[in-house]
Amino acid sequence: MVKDEAKGAAERLTGLDLARSLAVFGMILVNYRIAMGAEAGGPPWLAGAAGLLEGRSSAVFVMLAGIGLSLMTRRARQGEAGERRRSRTVIRKRALYLFLLGIGLLLAGWSADILHYYALYLFLGSFLIRAPSGALLVWTAGLLVCAQGQLLLLDYRTGWDPAFHQYLDFWTPEGFLRNLWFNGYHPMLPWFAFFVFGMWLGRLSLRDEAVRRRGLLVSLGVGFLSEATAFAARSASIPYLDEEGAAYLFGTKPMPPGLFYMLSAGGMAAAVILLCLYAADRLQGSALAARLIPAGQMALTHYVLHVIAGLGLLEFLGALENGSLPFALLYGTGYYAAALLLSGRWLNRFGRGPFESLMRRL
Repeated sequence: MVKDEAKGAAERLTGLDLARSLAVFGMILVNYRIAMGAEAGGPPWLAGAAGLLEGRSSAVFVMLAGIGLSLMTRRARQGEAGERRRSRTVIRKRALYLFLLGIGLLLAGWSADILHYYALYLFLGSFLIRAPSGALLVWTAGLLVCAQGQLLLLDYRTGWDPAFHQYLDFWTPEGFLRNLWFNGYHPMLPWFAFFVFGMWLGRLSLRDEAVRRRGLLVSLGVGFLSEATAFAARSASIPYLDEEGAAYLFGTKPMPPGLFYMLSAGGMAAAVILLCLYAADRLQGSALAARLIPAGQMALTHYVLHVIAGLGLLEFLGALENGSLPFALLYGTGYYAAALLLSGRWLNRFGRGPFESLMRRL
């Protein structure tokens, strides 16, 4: 996916790769839990703990993509018009590549794909390369407001079956666009706000300890305050609304992606990224970093393979829809452990993951 492409290992923010690696782990656990129908197939404490990851790992990925776009286009932003045009062309080609990869996964039966949404974020982000940093924050706020208004004015259930497992008219033009922009798993409104905020974050001096410290305090504050405010609002509104209505307006789950979810997940995503920058500095040269970071550098490959290889193996064995949450989490952990072992060896030999190499040729 989009990463820091500055020349030289010394310039690379390996903390971003560490964040990608941990997000890969969270993404695998969430997706395997959903694919195996194991949302509630275990002890309540385990189901509650696993549920905390929903929509959080994906938010980290999307925010990292925005950071990566800012780092990748730093010189183009300050350079001539021709250089900006070249950067936009590269970004749009990569967006097309990711879109086609995502469509391939959708055709293979992976309905929770993020890549075709991710491609839209990249394409739209290419128009904001020269936007002032303040304008990026305005865009972020505007997207959140528009998305919340959209949830109040439109029927979020449109297109979904009653259990929210299948999008019934996904392969029609109207259904595809509605899913992409409004009520899919990671719709442009409001998920593009994570990307735009990441673009803003990528323009900060992320190597500066003071910047990291302030950013961490603010992001944790926003995350926890959003959760607390949402809980209070739900509790206060239940006498006037039913429980479902209160959760719809003031919930912090990713579906529907309301204002409180976006603030909570966004704050926590930024905090995770900043903590990973700290951790990567402290772990530099350690065996742990040598295991974790390469998996983040192959995030796109691991995303594709955790569907094709990981879920494909379970389907071949007839164990895909087993409904066991402990099995889903253990299988996901085992898959991630295998990814850690293989990533370092692959990168030592080939330099980049296979899907990353294809994208870099564009």
